[in-house]
Amino acid sequence: MVVGLGTGSTAVWFVKALAGRGLDVICVSTSVATADLARDLGLKLADLGEVREIDLTVDGADEIGPGLSLIKGAGGALLREKLVWEASRRCVTIADAAKRVPVLGQFPLSVEVVAFGHQSTSLRICDALTECDIGAAPRLRARDGATFHTDSGNVIYDIACGRIEDPAALASALKSVTGVVEHGLFLDLADLALIGTPDGVVSLEP
Repeated sequence: MVVGLGTGSTAVWFVKALAGRGLDVICVSTSVATADLARDLGLKLADLGEVREIDLTVDGADEIGPGLSLIKGAGGALLREKLVWEASRRCVTIADAAKRVPVLGQFPLSVEVVAFGHQSTSLRICDALTECDIGAAPRLRARDGATFHTDSGNVIYDIACGRIEDPAALASALKSVTGVVEHGLFLDLADLALIGTPDGVVSLEP
């Protein structure tokens, strides 16, 4: 079985639990950090290009909205995560109850952008946001006082949208901007959400 491994604090718990089962599986990681953890725990790893298909991917989410629409990207791995998700037969997101929202947008939306001329790209992102009646401005992500770069060498702009009334329209508008590599809207990709609550785990389907 081929298993996709997500990125972020919640995904870390899944990786540790998977390693503890001692199963004979091959794993495809969505980030260098997750790959390092999986390797240290003794899991077998393969690159995405080395596998024909991924049977199951388990990953966290920053927000879970109606129909299992998701916002992801806080961990800075949204491009690789989406590549792995789209190569998977089944995708499961795991999160705590606070991540479930009636409307996406309270958590900032991440947009991965080619580093070359990214300031110019951010201006065109503003135009796309205006088309979708979102007045927020993209903010360049920094870490330890320096511009944050993804594992692929790109930069990330975070957008405090507030409310995303039409996620599909925003996703389309952002992808039409030259220089935008990917965005953190994961739509029609999750098959199941497992939500941790004080009373146990709640299962949600689209």
